[in-house]
Amino acid sequence: MKSNFVFFLGILAALGVSWAAIVLGSNAELGALAPFYDDTQSTAFPEWMPGEAARGQLVYRDLGCASCHTQQVRRPGLGSDQARGWGERQSVARDYIYQPAPQLGASRIGPDLMNLGERKPTAPDKDDLLKLLYAGAEGMPPYRFLFEMRQVGVGAQPSDNALRLTGALEAPAGWEIVPTERAISLVKYLLNGKTPYDYPEAVPLPPAKPEAGGGAK
Repeated sequence: MKSNFVFFLGILAALGVSWAAIVLGSNAELGALAPFYDDTQSTAFPEWMPGEAARGQLVYRDLGCASCHTQQVRRPGLGSDQARGWGERQSVARDYIYQPAPQLGASRIGPDLMNLGERKPTAPDKDDLLKLLYAGAEGMPPYRFLFEMRQVGVGAQPSDNALRLTGALEAPAGWEIVPTERAISLVKYLLNGKTPYDYPEAVPLPPAKPEAGGGAK
């Protein structure tokens, strides 16, 4: 019985030390990251996320978007993210220091969403994303609860935010489909996810040079 108790304490101690090294150690190292100040541009990076975009991250999290989408560009050699136009450099920890709940993602059922508003040559705009949220796409369900159907009064001016839809998705005559505040915040968040600055740690390491005098030992 005594040996079982000692064995249990040993397992508990091993788990405690492992947890402390991984969780507390990582938090101590990454939690202390500061913005990188560029003297040539007289500003620090990354920049704060605007308030509406920050609210949009909460909508993104509530909808569980991270279950199907990631927000991290892998470094060269670990995938073809850069070749797909998802980002011009790999993602690093400093990219997320101003995000209260970084949405790194669990899988890529859908495309990565990092740098969505900066993708070349065809970056989506606000209207594109709102239509996608309302209509859905292959493998992506519609989120029509983020929109309202409103009646347009006789002689009234339609809302500037009303969706311009055609075909079966078009609103009935005298009605309009308008995004809610949650939908607009979500789109602002998606378009604000930019990593325009090349931090020193984002520069990929050069490939190792073979040793002189022959192949590997």
